[in-house]
Amino acid sequence: MRVTTPLRTATVPAFVSAVSAVSGVVRVRVRVEGGVVGESVDEAGWDVEPGDEIESIVQAVGRLLKVCREAAGMAVPELAEALGYGEDMIRKIERGARIPRPEVLDRADTILKAQGHLRAFMEDMRKARYPRKVRELAELEGRAVEMSLYSNHNIHGLLQTEEYARALLRTWRPAYSPDQLERMVGARMARKSVFERSPSPEFSFVQEEVTLRRPIGDTMVLRRQLQHMLEVAELPFVELQVMPTGRANHPGTGGLIEVLKFMDGTAVGRSDGDFAGRPISNPRQLRLLDLRYGIIRAQALTPEESLAFIEQALGEL
Repeated sequence: MRVTTPLRTATVPAFVSAVSAVSGVVRVRVRVEGGVVGESVDEAGWDVEPGDEIESIVQAVGRLLKVCREAAGMAVPELAEALGYGEDMIRKIERGARIPRPEVLDRADTILKAQGHLRAFMEDMRKARYPRKVRELAELEGRAVEMSLYSNHNIHGLLQTEEYARALLRTWRPAYSPDQLERMVGARMARKSVFERSPSPEFSFVQEEVTLRRPIGDTMVLRRQLQHMLEVAELPFVELQVMPTGRANHPGTGGLIEVLKFMDGTAVGRSDGDFAGRPISNPRQLRLLDLRYGIIRAQALTPEESLAFIEQALGEL
């Protein structure tokens, strides 16, 4: 039985709604001479976005890396070779223009005998990997104990496979650069770590039927996406429902609805159709979103019917 967390006002960070997604670091594979696939030497991290508040700590990490390198008596070319990256990339990290991946700091700490000083910043760089507009959204999802998520255009980011997310983000205009695309995909996949929390938050997803039919990427990408959704739906703390297109009169026609509830009774909500898409915490506005989501959920197929529906859609591909 799902426990409903009471709503109270919350202080809302000004996160920008963006993408809405298990783990890890995304590595870019590139074609090299002879057709062999290898890892790009330019993927030591990500460029710092202008005006990003994370810039100061990235610069501090860069200065520390330089201090440790010089203390070890190692030149930039030597460190670059030891790490397997280009010299220019190391210089960009040292001057704070590039966010280093956590594993780069881990390896550099060992190579430079930095006694854990570089490793101490690995968690900060894990957080910095999120684009600025996603970072606070990920923080909110990481604290939520209950999530109510209705999507009517695309499959919700927390349900997406990596290949579906990449194909979907490639449709956005203006188009992302290859580096931006991989960073966005990596951030979306890393957000899925919320499924691994203990205790687990309670998830309620409602997906419009059209999101299960639109072949983002291609038919095989969609097939694997639907299979993944069936697997996620088997988790004991996840309820996944489908809103059939035939349900003409429901309050989700205004667009996406999200309500995140926290242990202290506070909550944050967002809707494409109201409040200019901005996050809100006003109790009256939250009750409105809660009411709409409750009606949507009641009019959708039951979780059992929804799984059968997804299996049927999968069989039709």
